[in-house]
Amino acid sequence: MMRPPRLSKALIALVLLVPQPALAATLDGTTMGWPWALPFAAMLASIATGPLLFPKIWHHHYGKIALAWSVLALSALAALFGIPAALAAFVHAMLAEYLSFIVLLFALYVVAGGILITGNLPGTPVVNTALLGAGTLIASLVGTTGAAMILIRPLLKANETRTRKTHVVVFFIILVANVGGALTPLGDPPLFVGFLRGVDFFWTTQHLWLQTIIVAVPVLTLFFLVDTWICRDDTLPPKPAPLNLRLHGGVNFALIALIIGAILMSATWKPSVSFDIYGTHVALENFARDAALVLIALASLWLTPREHRASNGFTWEPIREVAKLFAGIFVTIIPVLAMLNAGHDGAFAWVLRLVTDAQGAPREVAYFWLTGVLSAFLDNAPTYLVFFELAGGDARVLMGPLSGTLASISMGAVYMGALTYIGNAPNFMVYAIAQERGVRMPSFFGYFFWACLILVPIFILLVWLPIVPLLKPV
Repeated sequence: MMRPPRLSKALIALVLLVPQPALAATLDGTTMGWPWALPFAAMLASIATGPLLFPKIWHHHYGKIALAWSVLALSALAALFGIPAALAAFVHAMLAEYLSFIVLLFALYVVAGGILITGNLPGTPVVNTALLGAGTLIASLVGTTGAAMILIRPLLKANETRTRKTHVVVFFIILVANVGGALTPLGDPPLFVGFLRGVDFFWTTQHLWLQTIIVAVPVLTLFFLVDTWICRDDTLPPKPAPLNLRLHGGVNFALIALIIGAILMSATWKPSVSFDIYGTHVALENFARDAALVLIALASLWLTPREHRASNGFTWEPIREVAKLFAGIFVTIIPVLAMLNAGHDGAFAWVLRLVTDAQGAPREVAYFWLTGVLSAFLDNAPTYLVFFELAGGDARVLMGPLSGTLASISMGAVYMGALTYIGNAPNFMVYAIAQERGVRMPSFFGYFFWACLILVPIFILLVWLPIVPLLKPV
């Protein structure tokens, strides 16, 4: 059995030794200035430049780099607010935010990795477009992570003879790992956060289907045109073999259904039992959900033949990289969220003032763009929560009189999560798998440039089209 690292033992000991009355200490975002965001900015800069400027060092030490920025952020918090408050903030970030996030990704990664699609699947523009379209359609049913993990390997295999295929993965991230998840809380983490805050399960289905079509169809059409043009110049054309597709590991589809059931259970079963772990309340239903997800992942490993994962090229490195880097993001973002939660009294008050007019009414377009841009760089789930609370935090009001505001926040978080590799967790997982398979992916800023070039004109169209009822120009 693997022994816990020394750092983990030290943190556990520190949690047990610090006096409990100190838990009353909280982080006051009003006392923080912009330099508090520097560890988070450095974390993002490391992710952006590390693979480009020092790839060998980054590949072997990205976990240590993430740890270094995390320790810097926590040390600064401890120096200003005291060790108990900093430790309480760390425990809250890990237990209330990161743990459920990574457990769900882990379960979907493992289960989807056991689904094997075999057959002669040629990487033609028609087949590629069909795969991207299918992934976009199922993303709201099995989650963007599930859809991405099921289809990315067959897509890469279909295009293994293509010499130019980076664009295929870029469009895949945009459509399957992001836009397609806009219609249910199961589709994307920020919508699940809204569901837990009281938003009806089918609210986004009823109110965002038109906007999702307006975004997805042009992107899919553009991909077909670009892929057709690039395919003509490929020195190694796709194999002209019959499809002859077969699905293996069907038990994993049942396990995906169990994952969905566990998530729905945690949102509907309220036993009013919670555990206080150093000031963070962990509800019994959330603990049961996370435990169930781990058991489902283990069941997939047990029930799926090993050769299925071997044929998929399944390895642990992508989920390991996501786990380490997003742990660093969730820690270094602590002071950033504290400043955002400080509202008009915090360092980011100038940002928050942009979303309301002089009379205090919400500006829907401002909510859309600000939620979206921050989601691209701060991860979309915590950003959604910040703006959800900023808009009042009352789900009934947001689904009623302020439905345009809720739609704007939801669309910004989901759609613009596609603008960077870290906007939504599946983005980085797809990036890591593609890199592992030998696809030369753009750098952090290179991807950001291409994603903006593809999506921003469509977002501008979305804002100004008169047929969109829930997003009106100011």
